[in-house]
Amino acid sequence: MLDLQRRDGAWPAFVGDSEASWTTALALCALNGTGEFTSAREKAFHWLVEERGREGHWFWRWKFKTADRNVRFDPDKYGWPWISGSASWVIPTAFSVIAIKQFTACNRSEASEKRIRLGVDMLLERACGDAGWNSGNSVVYGVPLRPHIEATAIALLALQDERRSEVIQRSLAWLDKEAPGVVSVSSLAWCILTLFVYQESVEPLKNRLATIMGDGRDVRNNATLATALLALKCGEMIHPFVVLR
Repeated sequence: MLDLQRRDGAWPAFVGDSEASWTTALALCALNGTGEFTSAREKAFHWLVEERGREGHWFWRWKFKTADRNVRFDPDKYGWPWISGSASWVIPTAFSVIAIKQFTACNRSEASEKRIRLGVDMLLERACGDAGWNSGNSVVYGVPLRPHIEATAIALLALQDERRSEVIQRSLAWLDKEAPGVVSVSSLAWCILTLFVYQESVEPLKNRLATIMGDGRDVRNNATLATALLALKCGEMIHPFVVLR
């Protein structure tokens, strides 16, 4: 993984890609858990602090405020994109907030605090009307969007140490209610990882996940398999996305 880090501190989405991507946040989370590789972590941290969705540029903020009214959000509150140059999305923003919070747990600077607050404000502002998060915006072409399980779970992970606002409380209650009926291995795993850090009961969900997975041979995606294994180990190991203050 260290060999794949770009000179600017970012990581590409896959081997052979030349573009920096959102996976930088995941890589930093992985390295944060080791407490080592200081140089690589610092480079990744500085890249994340500087990276932003295109709403972070004055022209795009002006465009979203005046010309493009198909989506409804405050462009002054921006997060992180999937790839550089695109708009902010919920999941890359949530992982970036987690990575920066972890890296600066004992030494948060003015710059890192400002970037965290922008990301957190973007997540709270783009929550769906009733509860939870969709992949990006809560309203498109005047139509309210429904929340997604994984986007909601990952957004809540980023907000775990924030004040329990009404948005967070409603979204947590929605996820807790929906989780027992989830049949996707990946989505159920993210429910477990999130509900655990909010100190909700996850043992029944872990048992259900183990039953759905079986021996794991039918799980064809390595990222899904890895996430499921992390979820099944909740309570037995250091949580990879926990934020300590």
